[in-house]
Amino acid sequence: MAVADAGRPETATQFERASFTGSASEYFGIWIVNVLLTIITFGIYSAWAKVRRNRYFYGNTVLLGRAFEYHATGKQIFIGRVIVFLFFIGIQIIAAIHPLFVILTTVLIFIALPWLVARGLRFNARVTSYRNVRFDFVGSVKGAFVAVVLGSFVSFLSLGILAPFASRWLYRYVFGNMRYGDRPFVTEPRVGALYGVWFVPALMVVIGAVLCAIVGLAMSGAIMAIVNNADMTEEEMILTIVLGVYLAFFVVFIVYGLAALVYRAGVRNVVFSSTKLDDKHELMSDMSRARYAWIAISNVIVTILTLGLMRPWAAVRLARYMTAHTGITIHGDVGEILSSIESTGAAMSAEYMDMEGIDFGF
Repeated sequence: MAVADAGRPETATQFERASFTGSASEYFGIWIVNVLLTIITFGIYSAWAKVRRNRYFYGNTVLLGRAFEYHATGKQIFIGRVIVFLFFIGIQIIAAIHPLFVILTTVLIFIALPWLVARGLRFNARVTSYRNVRFDFVGSVKGAFVAVVLGSFVSFLSLGILAPFASRWLYRYVFGNMRYGDRPFVTEPRVGALYGVWFVPALMVVIGAVLCAIVGLAMSGAIMAIVNNADMTEEEMILTIVLGVYLAFFVVFIVYGLAALVYRAGVRNVVFSSTKLDDKHELMSDMSRARYAWIAISNVIVTILTLGLMRPWAAVRLARYMTAHTGITIHGDVGEILSSIESTGAAMSAEYMDMEGIDFGF
């Protein structure tokens, strides 16, 4: 028995990180043309701008020496946006006819939203390929309702206490119904691990609530003092009040924005590291939550200070960081596994090429 065990070949294991090969200067040329054409066409070109942007970022996301590809067209995205726009315009018209019709429009939105989410996920999966094999999404509308609508309500009504459960429902729906060719993804993020990354953001929210209360009381006192100050002009009063309001919004933005970013990065790490392809090849995410939050917040600040001109740099900076901290562990011979997936997934990809699809933006 010992001899047999010694002669048994071990399964090869290879860990590979993804990488982003794009540059800010290169993307700036695409971005500035997109912005100018979108302005000139009163927003119509934004659908084609999205295609150019996604093709650049997908095409520069590399794993095992090969890049991803994005196959959607501007026409597909534009038609989807027009349909969604007309749908919401119709809802507003119905609601304006009689106040009671607001109930009807609310029901219509709740019916339409899960369907739009499911269709959007399927479209985005099917227009994405890697090594000439398309992705697919097979989630149902009912699953979208539970994961997106019901999960959001549970999180909201519990004041965020049950947010980890909502996150688990959402990502089990998304990743559990994802396919790469004919190979399924499966994810089982543990609730305990999700609560582990929830605690710090929850503490930040509590601290933020205290800070907002302090700022609110200070503003109330300042406003009363301003009103009772006969030496101040009306313009000075208005300016002081406006500055106080901006200060309050700034505190809310920083505290709650940071909390959301820290939670998002933590959930990504837990979910990715709990996901497998074909029930054996493990995904991985090991982003630093503090670093991710710093990059996201500083990107916003730099973009605002430069009137948007540094937006390409910010987008590439974030993409490069997130990609570098994403990887996969492949069990077995990489060449044989990829060849097997390519041979079985090629026929399915050809079918997707012939299918009409519309991107609804969800």
